[in-house]
Amino acid sequence: MKRTAWKNRIITATKAVGTYQDAFASMIDTLAMILSERDKTYEKYVENGAKPVVEYTNKNGSTNLVKNPLLVTWSDLNAQALSYWRDLGLTPAGLKKIDEAAVKNKKTSALGEVLKSLGG
Repeated sequence: MKRTAWKNRIITATKAVGTYQDAFASMIDTLAMILSERDKTYEKYVENGAKPVVEYTNKNGSTNLVKNPLLVTWSDLNAQALSYWRDLGLTPAGLKKIDEAAVKNKKTSALGEVLKSLGG
């Protein structure tokens, strides 16, 4: 997905949970860029056969199996994105930090429900 599309989705999501602020614009733009790069990296990974490990020949000429650098990059970008999602209140823990009342389940006892229905 392109950066602009991600930006619009993030803005929509933050507005939906009530955490959107104009002051977060640069943070939203950065997250959109990270997600766009993550998507491009994943596309390259799939295009190259989606192999979790690849052969790597070091400067001494030895060939070893290593984690696919594209998969490592994709994972790193996901971790970076998660940090931004949390800061923007787009995870349960992040939303709770920003507005605990927004995620607090209001539990009412059976007696409370009966009194409420009676108007008391």
